[in-house]
Amino acid sequence: MARKKPVFCAGCRRLEQQLHKLQAKVLRLEEQLAAARKNSTTSSKPPSSDIVKPPRGEPETDTGPRAPGGQPGHPKHERTPFAPENIDGFFDHRLDVCPDCGQRLQPTGFGPRIVQQVELREIPLHIEEHRQHEGYCPCCAKVYHGVLPAVVQKGGLLGPQLTALVAFLKGVCHASYSTVRKFLRDVVGVTISRGQLAKVVAKVSAVLQRPYEELLERLPNEERLNVDETGHKNKKE
Repeated sequence: MARKKPVFCAGCRRLEQQLHKLQAKVLRLEEQLAAARKNSTTSSKPPSSDIVKPPRGEPETDTGPRAPGGQPGHPKHERTPFAPENIDGFFDHRLDVCPDCGQRLQPTGFGPRIVQQVELREIPLHIEEHRQHEGYCPCCAKVYHGVLPAVVQKGGLLGPQLTALVAFLKGVCHASYSTVRKFLRDVVGVTISRGQLAKVVAKVSAVLQRPYEELLERLPNEERLNVDETGHKNKKE
């Protein structure tokens, strides 16, 4: 004879739902507590209670010098998440039933876990064509052309933003002209000869020459230069 399924009243069902929510919250709090025991970044403990490096003079490990990279007990540094106004799309992922037993899942009351992903989209090029229409003056017997805007005349093939990018790759990143050319061709989508790139870099250098000289003139008279010439050892070498 089959056993009858027990009948619960409305109050019992409500208490059962509350019990499930409390059980889920306990599991979440246990996870947070386990993470809080590692350092002070996820708990109310002061930073002085964190596990720190051994005092000076004591070996880092029993087998020799410490390994490169983050050490055990070092406070975790995480990247600051992107602000909501900087996010282009939001996607919600939910489970309706338990993947182990098939029981219907109930909300826990906690917010979702956030995973942010940055992707490189196709870079749109803004291409302008400036047409200098010509006109003939019968009095002077000369042909004149329309005057280009100053920013176009000075910039030439590359606009201000693309010029700054080329100068950054060459001057700050120390990339070769061949590397800059490949980057512009494969990533930005525009092919520029090495000779043209050299002209762009020379133009930027000429523009920055005067500010550079002014900086050299002011530095000797400054009280503080914020320059640190302390040597840096690489693995005690």
